[in-house]
Amino acid sequence: MILEVSNKGGGTRQSVLVVGTGVVGMATAYALARRGLSVTLVDQASGVGQGASFANGAQLSYAYTDALANPKLLRHMPALALGMDPVFRLKASADPQYIGWLLRFLRNCTRDRALESTLSGLTLGLESRLAMHALLALHPLDFGHKAPGKLHLYKDKQSFAGAATMARLKTAHGAQQHVLGRQEALDIEPALAAYNDDFLGAIFSPEDELGDPHRFCAALLDVLIQSYGVKLRTGVRVAEIRPHATQPMLVSATGEKFYADHVVICAGLGSSRLLRRFGLCDVLMPMKGYSMTAPMGAYAPKTSITDVSRKLVLCPLNGAIRVAGLAELGERDVAPCEDRLALMVESAKTAFPQAAIYDAPASIWAGVRPMTTNSLPIIQKAAPRVTVNIGHGMLGWTYAMGSGERAAKCLLASEN
Repeated sequence: MILEVSNKGGGTRQSVLVVGTGVVGMATAYALARRGLSVTLVDQASGVGQGASFANGAQLSYAYTDALANPKLLRHMPALALGMDPVFRLKASADPQYIGWLLRFLRNCTRDRALESTLSGLTLGLESRLAMHALLALHPLDFGHKAPGKLHLYKDKQSFAGAATMARLKTAHGAQQHVLGRQEALDIEPALAAYNDDFLGAIFSPEDELGDPHRFCAALLDVLIQSYGVKLRTGVRVAEIRPHATQPMLVSATGEKFYADHVVICAGLGSSRLLRRFGLCDVLMPMKGYSMTAPMGAYAPKTSITDVSRKLVLCPLNGAIRVAGLAELGERDVAPCEDRLALMVESAKTAFPQAAIYDAPASIWAGVRPMTTNSLPIIQKAAPRVTVNIGHGMLGWTYAMGSGERAAKCLLASEN
């Protein structure tokens, strides 16, 4: 079967195939459709937002864009290599691509490169915030969106001092972040009175937001179909991209062919396989994470909270609490591991015993995020009429709207 979506009639409305319907793919489709392009979404799942966007931490961390590769992590690498950190693991592998990625990652752990990546991420985060607000002003989507701000809790004096320095630098670059003492943090979030671990202070990002990424994908899909004529094809596993000067083509695993004037790849970790022929097969590395959603407890927070030392997120979402955490670099298996999940839940119970009813979870989830070596997404033309928007890592939900705008501009600029 051949699906022809290109505009052969000589009109001005060009067609685009967007591969991937997570938050990045949906945001990209919106950015293209509102610019007048004819968009068809393609995904191998049965619906939108089924991968890394399904049940992530739900935080829209516009001001917290710190690069994973940094000098502090470099000093911690021996412990990671020996498996001494229970919440952050490196998968042992002799795969040359994995080793090569790690070496490039380590080169980005210098102070200058970490700062450059963090501030570049901040720029994209602030662009995303503006793009999200513009979308919601035009289309008030229902996805549990709120703007309560976010607190990062610090127990270590040195870590807190470093975070305070970074917060002041980000403030100079357009973000809003406040360095708070313990009592100031309690004034903002009274639920911290039931926090079992002592903490020195917090970094508060008042403009950071939250929302359910899966509900966002579904709500935006309705708008795209009804207001912009966007089409959706699910259950299609793209096997190959064939670039062309005027009409690129996708070929599915069953031999179905899709033609359009442009193709945009937003397929998360699956993009590596599709982009092999373009020399981009080794730029992404999976980072597995976990989440559970449980009923609110007696001391449920009203703000998003990140416990920095535990690498643990608590986010009030849709009348419940989403708990997210753990990081497993190089792990591709998306099935939840009972032992790892139990570790995350026990960590949350210990630190925030009354934030949620942990023994009655409404959902449990694990997923893999596509990491780049500098924590920044890759948004560029990979071949004639083929654009990529990939590698958002743990900030895919935060970066989605801004990166969608950038991808649309990149696609249109390539034709000028």
